Amino acid sequence: MAAFRSRVKSLRLPLCRALAGRGCRLAPQRSEERREAAPSRVSRFCPPRQSCHDWIGPPDKYSNLRPVHFYIPENESPMEQKLRELRQETQEWNQQFWANQNLTFNKEKEEFIHSRLKAKGLDLRNETGQKATLNAEEMADFYKEFLSKNFQKHMYYN
Repeated sequence: MAAFRSRVKSLRLPLCRALAGRGCRLAPQRSEERREAAPSRVSRFCPPRQSCHDWIGPPDKYSNLRPVHFYIPENESPMEQKLRELRQETQEWNQQFWANQNLTFNKEKEEFIHSRLKAKGLDLRNETGQKATLNAEEMADFYKEFLSKNFQKHMYYN
């Protein structure tokens, strides 16, 4: 199975290039400055160039959002271009917001678990080598605290 996956990955980019044709264009997915700010690039998903539709890729590793490659028609009007660009900017903003939010959430969650386990006198791993966890009630304290602390940020997002 692993050999198959690595083979598919090695074929993906050349296949995308081979399928690239004239006529239809897809908008670039993210601007350069956004790419540098995010923890990683959005997936290497690459639809065929001759496609005349928007394409939705697999979920991003950090934001869990599915990237959209926007189709650019040959005769795109200025109004259509403006709408597409606004959609792209919104997608980039959502991508960045959720990548940062999820990164912060995971970091604070690990710190919370570590501090609670340390307070109980436990290690991060139990005697069998498995990662030690907290029960649902203990984690509920973290979730409540995290949501309260980020309430304004989520209000701004909405």
